[in-house]
Amino acid sequence: MTETPALPPASDPKLPRTVRDTLPLALDVAVEVAKLNGVCIRPIELRRLDTHTGKSEPFDIPCGTTQEAKCPPCAQRNKQLRKAQCREGWHLDHEPIAEPNPSTEDQRWLIEFRADTQVKRDEAERNGEDVADWDEAIAEIDAEINTAGMRGNVVGGRTVPKRSRSTRRRQDAPDLPRRAKADTTLGRTFTSSDGKVFRPSMFVTLTLPSYGRVRAGQGVPVDPSAYDYARAARDALHFSKLVDRFVQNLRRVAGYDVQYFATVEPQKRLAPHLHMAIRGTLPRTEMKQIAAATYHQVWWPAVDDVRFEGDHLPVWSPRADLDEGAASPDGQSGDYLDPVTGEVLPTWDEALDQLDQDETAEPLHVLRFGDQVDVQGVLAGTPDADQCIRYLSKYLTKNLGDTLDPGDPHFQARRDHAARMVEALRYEPCSPTCANWLRYGVQPKDAKAGMVPGRCRGKAHKPEHLGYAGRRVLVSRKWSNKTLREHKQDRRAWVLDALGLADDPAENDPHRYIWNPVSSKDPTRTPLAKRLLRSIADRQRTRARLLELQARAEGRPISDLSATPPLVEAA
Repeated sequence: MTETPALPPASDPKLPRTVRDTLPLALDVAVEVAKLNGVCIRPIELRRLDTHTGKSEPFDIPCGTTQEAKCPPCAQRNKQLRKAQCREGWHLDHEPIAEPNPSTEDQRWLIEFRADTQVKRDEAERNGEDVADWDEAIAEIDAEINTAGMRGNVVGGRTVPKRSRSTRRRQDAPDLPRRAKADTTLGRTFTSSDGKVFRPSMFVTLTLPSYGRVRAGQGVPVDPSAYDYARAARDALHFSKLVDRFVQNLRRVAGYDVQYFATVEPQKRLAPHLHMAIRGTLPRTEMKQIAAATYHQVWWPAVDDVRFEGDHLPVWSPRADLDEGAASPDGQSGDYLDPVTGEVLPTWDEALDQLDQDETAEPLHVLRFGDQVDVQGVLAGTPDADQCIRYLSKYLTKNLGDTLDPGDPHFQARRDHAARMVEALRYEPCSPTCANWLRYGVQPKDAKAGMVPGRCRGKAHKPEHLGYAGRRVLVSRKWSNKTLREHKQDRRAWVLDALGLADDPAENDPHRYIWNPVSSKDPTRTPLAKRLLRSIADRQRTRARLLELQARAEGRPISDLSATPPLVEAA
């Protein structure tokens, strides 16, 4: 066996610099080893103070990012959690129980106190008295109600009237059948001749329409000048709303509370599309009808007329009737004016009021799905189900704009295509608060000084997101009856049980420990290298123990751990 020659020490003064520069940095190797061991490479250091003993200890917690470019171990761990969440809820054969805990005596007392305070506040208002102190007291009580473990606001409802438009369906949208609603989240079952019961589910893929011809296998336009980038940009911006409409229509047609696990991923042409695992089944023809009948109308002010661009931009003017830094009831401390005429631009609410009063107005944009709708039937425990779950989580560790591979022979063409898409998004309003509304003569909602068209900091305008600012993973509330945090706890419990360790009851006491972040300027902060080495050693000890237990369970000698396949990361 040929031995690897020893490398010269980097500290050797006689070592040429050209050779010394080729030696890897020790910290880079530590980061590489951390990745190989599934250890977070950007741990967050906290100090835990035990209120019972007064002891303070440093702890490292994973950064928890979902992006592989930032921290591959944390991104892969999150991906495994999502796969477990999808697998656990897809083919449930029983109704998930999601009932709230019974109220406590303290909670009921707080509600009674809140009721008495509300009555006194209303009486003071009827008598013409100042109710500012009462409102402040009510706000404090509402905060106490949430702190006591109750969700939401006790009075509920909206403080601002909701804008509504006609719910009449568009004439160019086909009507859909509607079934009587059943109070269940489970789909139909089918019984074979031998008495075996099957409970199939669905895997659905929905795409956006074509914006122009693209080259097969490349996803780049054949003719970029004929490609409708403006429509592609608007479809990407509002894609999440279209998905919401699809779910609403699906539940109306299905007749039961359809549950789903969906992911939004990029196509090669860089348009978002949807993969959805659905519990239960419907005929393929009905699923395609639902997709064809689904649309979303964007009722925003028109953006056809560019009023301000270049050096001709609106100017900010503070409101004279307000103190410095104060805001009016509409949330603004000033207004944007026309730099030539001094005219105050209409606010966001005024622009919508004008739109509501125009009976001939048309929506700014109408979104629809494309003709390509793929519907597959899937049975639990089959290879197809496992393959669909892998496909659902395939791109979860990447952003929509991170699919460009420098090794791709068509990399330059795809990069130019992405750049044109980003340019189309540059001046497109992404939300009511987007600075781009100034370009079209409308003040953004909650406008503030310093807003410039084309420089919106919204997520949708960033190249890595390509217009889609919504959540990448969409999970219905009754999917697995567990939150992602509860799935993490399940995996932690599995590791503790495998190691034969009992969960410390003190860890579940929310009042025993006080956690404080350690500032990067704290002189007592532990260097990153030491924290990585500490975490690597802990992970190796845990893995060695798990491998030992696996070897014993399989009846193999404990010394023969080299032949043991690696375990799935569960912690």
